[in-house]
Parts: sequence; C-alpha cells; structure tokens
Amino acid sequence: MTDDEAAGESKSVVNSVLRACGLLECFTHERPALTLGELAHETGLNKTTAHRLLATLVQAGWISQRADGAYKPTMRMFTVGSTALAELNLRDEAQPLLRGLAERFSHTAYLMVPAESGAVCIDLAEGSASLTIKKIAVGSVLPYHTAAGPTTMLAFSERLRERWLRRPLQRYTPQTVTDPDVLRAHLEKIADAGYTVSDEDYLEGVGAVAAPVFGAGGDLVATISLGGPAAHFRGGGLVGLIAAVRAAAAELTFQLGGGPPPERG
Repeated sequence: MTDDEAAGESKSVVNSVLRACGLLECFTHERPALTLGELAHETGLNKTTAHRLLATLVQAGWISQRADGAYKPTMRMFTVGSTALAELNLRDEAQPLLRGLAERFSHTAYLMVPAESGAVCIDLAEGSASLTIKKIAVGSVLPYHTAAGPTTMLAFSERLRERWLRRPLQRYTPQTVTDPDVLRAHLEKIADAGYTVSDEDYLEGVGAVAAPVFGAGGDLVATISLGGPAAHFRGGGLVGLIAAVRAAAAELTFQLGGGPPPERG
C-alpha cells in the first residue's frame, strides 16, 4: 500500500466507531454485564471517553444500563449476530448439496439469498466441466426479474414481487422479460410448478434451473440453482436437471426446519 493509499484509508476510518466496537467486543457469555470502570480498563480508554461512547450506544439501542450502573447488550446485538449465524449455517448446510449437483452434472451450482438490491450469490460449487460464468461469483447481486434463482425469489415472495415490479425493468438480453404483466403471468407459472428454468434471459449463452428454499417460518430464505451452457438446459435432459435441483432445495428446506423430509429414491 502506498503512502497516499494509506492516508486515504485512514481518512475514511471513524476512530470513535472503532472504539465503540471495542467496547461492544468486551461483553461475553461469562461477562454479560460490565461497569464503566471495567470497560475502560478492558479497552484502555479513559472513563470520560468510555462514558461518552457508552451513552451513545445506549441511545442507539445497542446496550442498556442496569439500575446498578452496569452496562449490558440489548436484543439488537443478538438480532444482528443471529442473522450472520443464520447465513453461516445456511452455507454450511448447502455446501454438500451444491457439490453434489456440480459433480453430478458438471455445471455450476449456486446458493442465493434475497437482499434489498437483488439476489445475492453467497456460495457456489463448480463442476469438472463447468462453463465459467464470470459475471456470477460469490458476492454478485442479480436483478430479480432475470436468471433462474432471482426469478424464483420473486415467484415465492409477495413482498419482493410487489416492491420490484413497481420499478422499470432493465433488459439484459433479447430474452429478458420487461413487461410487468407478462412477468407476473410467468411468476404464477413458476409458483405452480415449483421451479424456474431460465434461457439466456440474463446472460447470452447461459441457461439455468432453480428451486426455492424455505426456512422454519415457511418464508423463502434462498434458492439453489444450477447454471451452464444454454443448450444443456433444453430438451429431454432438462427433466433430470429439474428433479435434482428440486430435490436439493427440498433437502435444504428440511434441514432448515422449513418442510417435511424429501422423498428419497
């Protein structure tokens, strides 16, 4: 890193936020409540600075102060932590299923989750002869009205569907559906069938199959999809691809407590 880069990075860092994070990291299962003096000692901050940061965290709702003056984390920290843990558990449970699909069909298997700006790819597994799809990697965000995984999310989430269809729909290839009414009809068919087949609607030359994954509350939490050369996702061979992706999604749904055990042949 050059001196200029280091200077630019330091300017973007808010030291008071770092100090506040340091205070939050002091709380543990063994020490769920700490006094001002203990927190100042643990972080090396003087009591005045620590008190000011703690007052800010109390106002923000991250910690609370007991009647005896000690501080303790609130449920807001638990909510954020449980969200991260849920994604971690989701990836752990899905990884063997993704590898199984990739090894069986030699295509790329994807795990995607819904986010405000689109469907986010949080994990993938490549098969031995996978088409390298450079535009879809871990961390990629895909628009909801294209590709198999994102479109599946729209079909099985009314909240996402109503919000997304209020905006103009961008065309990515000649096959992209941009008419809201046509798309709604397409989504109804997906919901009835229980899976999505996409054919070059996001990337030319790429096809995919996706199925929904549900959590313990019955809400859609992810999709599992398999993508590769469009020609491989047409014709008679498509039946086996659909069955395998749906079985993997059903298995993950069961592991997450969102449905009954899948049928096993």
